[in-house]
Amino acid sequence: MVVTALAATAASLLLPSALAAAADAVIGGHSGWRPVLWLLLVGGVEIAADVVGGVLIARLTSSASAWLRRRVADRLFALGTRSPFAEGDAISRLTGDCVGAGGIVPIVVQLGSATVISTGAVVLLALLDWRLALVFLGSIPFALLLARTHLRNTADDVLAYQRVSGELAARLLDAVAGLRTIAASGTADREAERVLRPLPRLTLAGRGMWRTQARMVWRAALLLPAVELVALTAAGFGVLDGRLTIGDVLAALGYVALGMGLVTQIPLLITLSRARSCAQRLAEVLDADAPDRGRLGLLPGNGALELRGVTVGTALTDVDLVVPAGTFTAIVGHSGSGKSTLVSVLGGLRAPDAGEALLDGRGLHHLRPEELRAVIGYGFERPSLLGATVADAVGYGSWAGDTAVRGACRTAQIHDVVARLPHGYQTPLTETPLSGGEAQRLGLARAIVHNPRVLLLDDATASLDTVTEAAVEHAISAVLPGRTRVVVTHRTTTASRADAVVWLDNGRVRAVAPHARLWRLPEYRAVFTEEAVFTEEPA
Repeated sequence: MVVTALAATAASLLLPSALAAAADAVIGGHSGWRPVLWLLLVGGVEIAADVVGGVLIARLTSSASAWLRRRVADRLFALGTRSPFAEGDAISRLTGDCVGAGGIVPIVVQLGSATVISTGAVVLLALLDWRLALVFLGSIPFALLLARTHLRNTADDVLAYQRVSGELAARLLDAVAGLRTIAASGTADREAERVLRPLPRLTLAGRGMWRTQARMVWRAALLLPAVELVALTAAGFGVLDGRLTIGDVLAALGYVALGMGLVTQIPLLITLSRARSCAQRLAEVLDADAPDRGRLGLLPGNGALELRGVTVGTALTDVDLVVPAGTFTAIVGHSGSGKSTLVSVLGGLRAPDAGEALLDGRGLHHLRPEELRAVIGYGFERPSLLGATVADAVGYGSWAGDTAVRGACRTAQIHDVVARLPHGYQTPLTETPLSGGEAQRLGLARAIVHNPRVLLLDDATASLDTVTEAAVEHAISAVLPGRTRVVVTHRTTTASRADAVVWLDNGRVRAVAPHARLWRLPEYRAVFTEEAVFTEEPA
């Protein structure tokens, strides 16, 4: 790209003198074929360099954008659940901001080329006639003032526009994810108002940018012809004095136009300002501190879990907990008591602000992530099914083959559903209608497909009826005997089948005991829904 820019720059600076030579040759009645050929050659080189440069700019921008997306995506994945960036805002940074920042290098090259051309044009104009150069230099302060004012007035508006766009994207993503809830609650108008609330600020920033640009355009449109008129007048006196020829006047006008090239490139400065704002937003992601990556391997064991003085924001406070290897532990508590946070800490999805989480006697933060993920299976209340087909979704994140995928689906009581699909396990996910319970069972299959040492289920059976849930638990116990299981639940039947129940209350462990013993306490019974209290009996 630099080579093509240099070729285009050289051709641009040679073109006025070539035009002057050709014009003087033709007007003077001399043999003008050599100057005309030279003019055509120089013009052809400039056109070719501009075309090739345009292609290279597009390719460089796309490559740089892809590289930035990879860097930003890697950092967002490294941040994990500790990411301070909302989902919609993160998507905005991955898409629009990466494209904007990816164009910085081509923009800088173009501006550098314009600077060289403008400087060279002034020098060549001075060699042609120093008086013309002085006339032109008189316009430089006005051009610099125009550019400086424009950049100063645009920078804040551009950054504000980018930030509000990210906020708007985050709100819109939340609304799209909750479309059914919004429709069911009849709050569409209220939700639309919430999503569009940042719109006035976006409009204000956008209007500020376009207002500044409009002022710049008409001022630049007046400045260039004014300078050309003054230069043409001075050149006319040069012709009258015999210092300049008609060709020299044409060359002088060409040099003046090239010298004012930086003014015509002011819109490019807007793009540079926007790219700089995009780069600033990407830098916020890349500069965010990610948790240190563990370097140690797993210790031998059967999945014993332990928390020592764990605190996570306001969700958990000074939690001490031991989950013996091979046991079935239920976690119960009112909404907001910290159940999901506790499970995420036990599995290493979230690092505690204070304290330590251990697996078989070794701190999770010391373990290599790939080894930790290989021995812990997760099931979530709303699993995100990733991959092209159903088989891909179940085997996602593991090297499980077709046999393992089918076995996991049988254990999760979802094989019969998948088998009835048009293409079975090869049915595209986009063509697979799934109920909430079916999606949960596919998520369960994904959690157990790699034969984990520890299975963590965060309300992962909430959409299943009690009969199906009991069948799934029995199948898991048969297929994965002796595995440590930790289950977040709101059902007394599930808690009653557990070896022990961890009762959370306002981020603290209130008790750890069998369900039957805790059931004697009115506060414990109140944790469960009224329907469950009166229809389900403890074992």
